Amino acid sequence: MLKVTGTLVWYYFICKRQVWLMAHEINPFQDDPFLEIGRFLHAESYAREKKEVEIDGMKFDIIKNKDGKLIVAEIKKSSRFLESATMQLCFYLYRLQKMGINAVGEILVPQEKKKYSVILNQEIILKIEDAIREIKEIMHYPKPPEKRKIHFCTHCAYAEFCFA
Repeated sequence: MLKVTGTLVWYYFICKRQVWLMAHEINPFQDDPFLEIGRFLHAESYAREKKEVEIDGMKFDIIKNKDGKLIVAEIKKSSRFLESATMQLCFYLYRLQKMGINAVGEILVPQEKKKYSVILNQEIILKIEDAIREIKEIMHYPKPPEKRKIHFCTHCAYAEFCFA
């Protein structure tokens, strides 16, 4: 059975075609330099933090307790995808809330020395629930949505797949 993940939520807010491809285990070109930079930043940044914590199928980049508050953080290489990163993190916060765990989020962009706070509210919950519904629909399409050239295609690891 196909399951909605944080990665699919991330892709949903960038490109619906990527949602279908990833859900059907058609992975992007792994030697893509932009993916390699992201992996390097993830491995080398915030070395003193607890990283790669997995809870109920969710994998958090960082999880910490500060002043009695649970903080879940995602490390991103750029703020270029801030909306999709925010919604991915909100998806995690939403899932945790459903499990009875209240947390707040942070998006960390080490190359830009930026940190964005993320708090789940009712408006975002509705947006997440709509995204989950549509992701489930996309996952069950018999073929991927038609390709559409958008400004994110320039650095996409799926570019050769879509435009070869």
